[in-house]
Amino acid sequence: MASSISALLAMVVLLCTVELCCSMGGGGSRKLASLYTPPPLILQYHNGPLLTGKLPLSVVWYGDFTPSQHAIVVDFLNSLHQPSSSSAGHPTVSTWWRTVEKYSAALPKSQPASSSFAAGVVMPVLLGQTLDSAYSLGKTLTRAQISQLASKHAPSAAGGRSLTLVLTSADVTVEGFCMGGCGTHGSHPPSSAYIWVGNSASQCPGTCAWPFHQPIYGPQSPPLVAPNGDVGVDGMIINIASLLAAAVTNPLGNGYYQGAAAAPLEAASACPGMYGAGSYPGYAGNLLVDPTTGASYNAVGLNGRKYLLPALWDPQTRSCSTLV
Repeated sequence: MASSISALLAMVVLLCTVELCCSMGGGGSRKLASLYTPPPLILQYHNGPLLTGKLPLSVVWYGDFTPSQHAIVVDFLNSLHQPSSSSAGHPTVSTWWRTVEKYSAALPKSQPASSSFAAGVVMPVLLGQTLDSAYSLGKTLTRAQISQLASKHAPSAAGGRSLTLVLTSADVTVEGFCMGGCGTHGSHPPSSAYIWVGNSASQCPGTCAWPFHQPIYGPQSPPLVAPNGDVGVDGMIINIASLLAAAVTNPLGNGYYQGAAAAPLEAASACPGMYGAGSYPGYAGNLLVDPTTGASYNAVGLNGRKYLLPALWDPQTRSCSTLV
């Protein structure tokens, strides 16, 4: 007890000394803590291609998913180019996607967009879905097997430009899942990209489904109510959205990113844990709340579905941007 009191007194003395020093130095010295301003976060363009124009998309459902889980994801994908007028004044999924399109609009003139679309437009079009409820490769997968699944079920497209989304159910273990991330994106030559995202509901919801589950580390504030009533799949939507943005703006590893190419900060990962204005570590920000269910969200999609989507680094403002 004595040592604890001594330590407390020492801390008080230290704080008083710091305050005294600041006071003696005049008004300017009170700003010592604000003298250092971290450099702005800039995602550099590395001269590689981006995915633009009409983008054929396929989904591989690996494992056990319910019809309602299918609907949550498919409605999100089909909402990326939903007309703004259908949202009754709320921020939409398509509004969020327009920030992704700013990347291709900002490309140098030597990187033309698809000739049949206006510059900057990126339109994922869902062409097909594959159900693998028999776990054809087992319930424990390597990253190489994820790539294999994506390659096998990639949609046919002129020029090879396509995107495949591989989703694994809650009872499937994937190499590096949870500890090494909640999903990933990669590519197959010449310009086919893929994304993998796992359902973390029974493995690591505190890592991959926050803020709908209490985090493993940090402040233990109460979790938010998931907008579609499914913590695992609502968490998957956050990660699907993040990786869609990354796959479009950095499909081959030489697009927009900051840092090392092997562990880049990309469109969404550059703004971690940010979903609304006023966010800080452990707090998702000021969000919209459904008055009936109490669910938190920041975007509305098709069929009135509500989603929570991550902040994106905006190449025009050069800062992280949230919908609300």
